[in-house]
Amino acid sequence: MTLPYTRQEMMAIATGREIRDGELAIFGVGLSMLAGYFAQAHHAPNVRAMTEGGVYGATPVGGLPWGIECNRISANATSFTSGLDALGCLVASGRCDVGIIGAAQVDRFGNVNTTGIWDGEIGDHYRPPKTRLTGAGGANDIACGAKRYLIMVAHEPKRFAETVTYVSSPGYLEGGDARARHGFVGGGPSAIITTLGILRPEAATKEFVLAGWYAFSSAEEIRANTGWELKIAPDAAPIPEPSDSELAALRTVDVTGALRKG
Repeated sequence: MTLPYTRQEMMAIATGREIRDGELAIFGVGLSMLAGYFAQAHHAPNVRAMTEGGVYGATPVGGLPWGIECNRISANATSFTSGLDALGCLVASGRCDVGIIGAAQVDRFGNVNTTGIWDGEIGDHYRPPKTRLTGAGGANDIACGAKRYLIMVAHEPKRFAETVTYVSSPGYLEGGDARARHGFVGGGPSAIITTLGILRPEAATKEFVLAGWYAFSSAEEIRANTGWELKIAPDAAPIPEPSDSELAALRTVDVTGALRKG
């Protein structure tokens, strides 16, 4: 199927649709920033955006920035403070409405691993991973403190595990009321948005189930690429394709086309 947009663009637009006008939002670099600033450009002009580095109230200038304090994101900021202010004050206190994070690996309760991939269980004593990943950065802070957060991830079997080996950023831990029992300020992940569709947590169990799929995917394809027996929500349905105005807003943010991949 030939479409006038890419899978990356569909994922960014689907994520951006979750952002509401007026929210205090924190975005990481890359696709999460594309999704967040797309929302600001299209339907949420009053989003109060910030980065993990403390750049507050900015919009990208001349394309997406290469980092969280790049001139493209700090040149027109309302304030330029520090990660301590952003993560330690606004996010950790529960003031941040929504965050967007990425994942190298995610499980059925929305726990994210960005630390490493081990060949089996780590064991009683730490041992180096087979593949070392980039680490959590500020994602752990966002996962613990934001009122809700969104997970963006490529939908591949290697990324969707029934249980992650290492929890870099907590989702709903073992499910149910685990977050409340552990005293987290934040509410947890409200959606896992992928290159194939959207998963959302069940209200009671907090297990993620399939909520929708894109025009170029299907429930069968998504289940085949998920490492657990993925349930389908009763109201699961196809996700609307990007409108002309959504694509225009997205490409205005990603003016250089840096993230316009297949």
